[in-house]
Amino acid sequence: MKIDNIVRKLKDANQPKSEFVHLMDSFNNPYLVLIGCILSLRTNDRTTYPATLRMLELAKTPQEMMKIKTEDLAKAIYPVGFYENKAKQIIELSRQIVEELGGEVPDKIEDLCKFKGVGRKTANLVLARGFNKPAICVDVHVHRIFNRLGYVKTKNPEETEFALREKLPKKYWIDINTLIVTHGQNVCKPINPKCSECPIEEYCAKII
Repeated sequence: MKIDNIVRKLKDANQPKSEFVHLMDSFNNPYLVLIGCILSLRTNDRTTYPATLRMLELAKTPQEMMKIKTEDLAKAIYPVGFYENKAKQIIELSRQIVEELGGEVPDKIEDLCKFKGVGRKTANLVLARGFNKPAICVDVHVHRIFNRLGYVKTKNPEETEFALREKLPKKYWIDINTLIVTHGQNVCKPINPKCSECPIEEYCAKII
């Protein structure tokens, strides 16, 4: 499979990003990527985008966020999934960053995953979008589409991440999440994918 052609065709297709994906790509700040990703877990982008904007009206740094009352943050981010738990989580990790890490977000996956509720997907996105370091963020879209293409054969997102680490050229690691998520939201949907509109259909094994 010619992955160079797949990436080029997806870029040329210039499919519209969701407002939330566009916002996350614009941050270039590991802390903002981290808390934005936490909000997005188990919540669709249409809900997460305005919730993120409301959150940033309250605070934009860990120093500011640790001073916010949990109930005020919870109210701001409602109705994202598990909004009360996420409010507690964001305020606590902000405190940890300030009081235990000198105000700096860690730049290693293993250290990021020490935060409660932060897994490899979030950690990889922080490295890629926050630190501009090669990292592969695998969410449900990336897992589904690379398996549907037949590029990997894996059972879950973590397996997909490590399979892609072995196979996907490193030059694509940072941008692949945005590219594939956007394709998944517009064309290669979980149910009834729009194969007739797909710019990479000729490369797809259509493994459902």
